[in-house]
Amino acid sequence: MFYRSATTDEATALVVLTPSESKRLIARAVRELPEVKLALREGMIIIIGGTTNAFVLEELLSKRIDKIRFAAGLVAGGKLKVNRPEERIPPVVLKRGEPVDIHPKDAIKEFTARDVYIKGANAVDTEGNVGVLMADPHGGTIGTALGVLRARGSNLIVPVGLEKLVPSVRDAVPVCGIEKIEHSTGERVGLMPIMGAKVLTELDAVSVLFGSKGVRAVHVASGGVSGSEGAVTLALTGKKEGVKEAFQYITGLKGEPLLGKN
Repeated sequence: MFYRSATTDEATALVVLTPSESKRLIARAVRELPEVKLALREGMIIIIGGTTNAFVLEELLSKRIDKIRFAAGLVAGGKLKVNRPEERIPPVVLKRGEPVDIHPKDAIKEFTARDVYIKGANAVDTEGNVGVLMADPHGGTIGTALGVLRARGSNLIVPVGLEKLVPSVRDAVPVCGIEKIEHSTGERVGLMPIMGAKVLTELDAVSVLFGSKGVRAVHVASGGVSGSEGAVTLALTGKKEGVKEAFQYITGLKGEPLLGKN
């Protein structure tokens, strides 16, 4: 749906994105970040497993992967689940844009301020805080990496869709914990809060891709049925030509297969 004002140079468009379409949009924006481009040329990037990060990896390497297998933990079938280690595609380390056979735990030892660590999230709030569920009692990948990233000032990028919007990450953290939870539909988990990361939602993706053309996005609705469960509805507003270009680009992502259905 595209609306053009008859009296101004402003326009508004509405677009609905399924979770898979959102992930593709966000991944395209990650690819365009200056710090990612620099690390692809001169540094190192670690892409930790996750379904949104699978889309990021596809965009960086220009090849398709099994997105469900590129995740350690996931919410599927109404449960908190963990993929068995032998089923997973391991995290990927890039040096100057090329995959290298180095474990992330070893690669991060070489990190500098220009390098990039990309980690997905399970929760995001309106203050820009994100939360990562942890089924590993030792804290998993984020538990291992966060201290090094903070100490060295490396780039921590968190792509996460608005389907994962929660009222407050701060309030969610103290009620979680593997040893605290008595009953769970699936795995028991803790929640690692992360503040100060570069968080990319659909709104940020629009800003990265079309902000220079005078376009911004507003989250106006969530949810749907018949394959649109978890969808978000965005209003694209701004300069007419910019909004038209953004609308055409984003609707060009329509039809991205639902995860687990492709």
